[in-house]
Amino acid sequence: MNDMPSASPFPDTEVRFGALCWAQYTDWQSLLEAGVRADRLGFHSLWAWDHLYPIVGSSDGPFLEGYMTLAAWAQATTKVKVGLMVGANPFRNPALTAKMATTLDHISNGRAYLGIGSAWNEEEARDFGFEFGETPGERLRWLREALPVMRGMLHGEAPSAAGPHYSQQNVHNDPPPVQAHMPLLIGGGGENVTLRLVARYGDAMNIGFAAGLEGFVRKEQALRRHCQELGRDHREIERTLNTGPMIIRDTHEEAAAVLEDIYRHNGNAETWAGRTAAMQPTGSPDEIVEALLPFVEHGYYHVVVGFPSPFDQETMERLIGEVQPKLTAALEDRAGQTQAVTVGQR
Repeated sequence: MNDMPSASPFPDTEVRFGALCWAQYTDWQSLLEAGVRADRLGFHSLWAWDHLYPIVGSSDGPFLEGYMTLAAWAQATTKVKVGLMVGANPFRNPALTAKMATTLDHISNGRAYLGIGSAWNEEEARDFGFEFGETPGERLRWLREALPVMRGMLHGEAPSAAGPHYSQQNVHNDPPPVQAHMPLLIGGGGENVTLRLVARYGDAMNIGFAAGLEGFVRKEQALRRHCQELGRDHREIERTLNTGPMIIRDTHEEAAAVLEDIYRHNGNAETWAGRTAAMQPTGSPDEIVEALLPFVEHGYYHVVVGFPSPFDQETMERLIGEVQPKLTAALEDRAGQTQAVTVGQR
């Protein structure tokens, strides 16, 4: 079996936004409407969490399951891509995960990602009785076993696995996905293990905004190094980045006040501070562009924005209507300046 995915279909330089709608502290109708709104406004992608308890604010609150949410969104939308950001590998057998994601691809008529990661939330795993492993390293070893099974099933093979944790025998996936190359997105930025798994098996990857620009550059270098060592063209891999909640208003102060109200709605959470504070881009459209532009310039053209309940409609509208064209124009302007400097140096 060839371990390397074939060429990815992702656009290279198109600025696009995803909506990660938090399934905590919400009712179903509101969550459904948020997904439909994302589709109507022109978001490129729509994501759900793969958790069972709230992960921001008190964990003792309402939460709606991810794959069921995606299936309903897929039925209610027509254009937006759908996926988990990202699936918790220990929750499901990898062959079952591939089968579920393939079914989602059929429900959505070819708009699904299979998003997967090693998982981290021990509280929900313990309470629900999932085998979760003793350490993050053990869960990464499980993910390393799972990925060739998922990738093979998505891409028309009949993979087998006989590792210490998973065992499959020539498992086939019939019907195959609607997409000729259904994308496998791997979440996480571990430079030695996770990004090497991305280089070997991934069609897309995801890193959180909290890494900061310096961290992004370092992780990007690590990914390219792994790709070179494995004989993979790094340009085949779609780069995505996650932000936390984003609020857009005319002034930073107004946006910050709205953000605080939204956090209180989500289990009386407090706005993030310290290193993670940057994950909450808040303010005017120009401030948002300034915050995102350095990352987009490094190739992370697909920005996935967190939208907690009650799913701020003004922010969703202004992100697509104002920020996206401003960010595209700023990127083109920077590219033009760089080209002019290069020409002038010849």
